[in-house]
Amino acid sequence: MESCAACGKTDAGLKACAACMLVKYCNANCQTAHRSVHKKACREKARELFDLKLFAHPPTREDCPICMLRMPFAHECTYMSCCGKYILCTGCVCNLTRAVCPYCNTKRPRDMEDEIKRLFERMEKFNDANAMNNLGSFYKMGTNGLQVDCSKAAELFQRAGELGSAAAHYSLGNLYHFGEGVKRDTKKAVHHWQIAAMMGNECARYNLGVIEENEGNHDRAIKHHMISAKCGYDDSLQAVKKSFMTGRVTRTDFEITLRAHKASQDEMKSDQRDSVRRRMSRT
Repeated sequence: MESCAACGKTDAGLKACAACMLVKYCNANCQTAHRSVHKKACREKARELFDLKLFAHPPTREDCPICMLRMPFAHECTYMSCCGKYILCTGCVCNLTRAVCPYCNTKRPRDMEDEIKRLFERMEKFNDANAMNNLGSFYKMGTNGLQVDCSKAAELFQRAGELGSAAAHYSLGNLYHFGEGVKRDTKKAVHHWQIAAMMGNECARYNLGVIEENEGNHDRAIKHHMISAKCGYDDSLQAVKKSFMTGRVTRTDFEITLRAHKASQDEMKSDQRDSVRRRMSRT
């Protein structure tokens, strides 16, 4: 039977240290008494466990339910403010033959004023994280009839992040990084980017790679860039290519990353989506 790391008592009701899971204690008093002895090993093990989560392969994006292709990156997805669905790719949205939501059959917004009204309604009535995130983006940029208010944006991103929005954590990390609407704080920026990256946000993971590179942690930077590059993120692929050219990435690893990047891009590719991109590039 296991014993308490502080007093040595054996008991079936011992509880493990929540941070590292290495040792067990009778109660909080024993844990406090043993802290000075255990602190260093605890921190090292906690960092090791966190890195296992951080550098694990992120969750796979869902398929668009209309074209049945892998969903593209967030900026090419459309949120339906009528019913709260956020799983339509822009290729399908721009090619809908009827001006109604394909899920709830509600007429699509007449204009941005109508869209903003629906977003506030979704946020207030349903505590909708995606509505909060979209409104936060509009406040940050001062677009679609809303005045620039980065403090309000930070508040909305914080609420949306607490409700599980990876995009909101990414955006909140950006606000902390640049000191927009909040006090500049690199640690908090990294914290929110890490949460977003573990939830599958490639932009956040790319930022983490840049931060690690700037701090001289080349191995960690390469890990981040390789993960997001394999998910189809172009900027990360270029970072991996640069590391390959300077000898920090082996040819084998670069080729594996290159093939995975192409496979991910192919899964997200369609004539409809390409057509929308070409139209957007001309505007």
